[in-house]
Amino acid sequence: MIDFENAKFLKLRAVEGKTFASTLAPMFVQGEYIVQAFQTVRDGVVFTNRRIFAINVQGVIGKKKDFTILPYKRIQAFSIETAGVFDMDSELQLWFSGLGQVTFEFSSNANVTEICRLISENML
Repeated sequence: MIDFENAKFLKLRAVEGKTFASTLAPMFVQGEYIVQAFQTVRDGVVFTNRRIFAINVQGVIGKKKDFTILPYKRIQAFSIETAGVFDMDSELQLWFSGLGQVTFEFSSNANVTEICRLISENML
């Protein structure tokens, strides 16, 4: 499992959902699809209509991957910080029942309002 308390994700930049589709599709439940996908150099975060996948690519060639699945139903609270004039990145903080706080930092092109709506629709 990704150590969210001790490891800070690099800034996540938006990528097309097909970047992770072939890797994640076998884990999807019926009717699940990718809403937004983000990637650092190797790692990624994918928001589906049902849950969040945090993907930690390991090893020299990146064949080994660790998937942490974060269900929206376990989110107790969340906070979004949008990009500003001088601070060009956005931040999403999530508080999960039994896990604690998870933080993701996004580059300025991330649609955090869509993420906010997606989380709200699934947790309320």
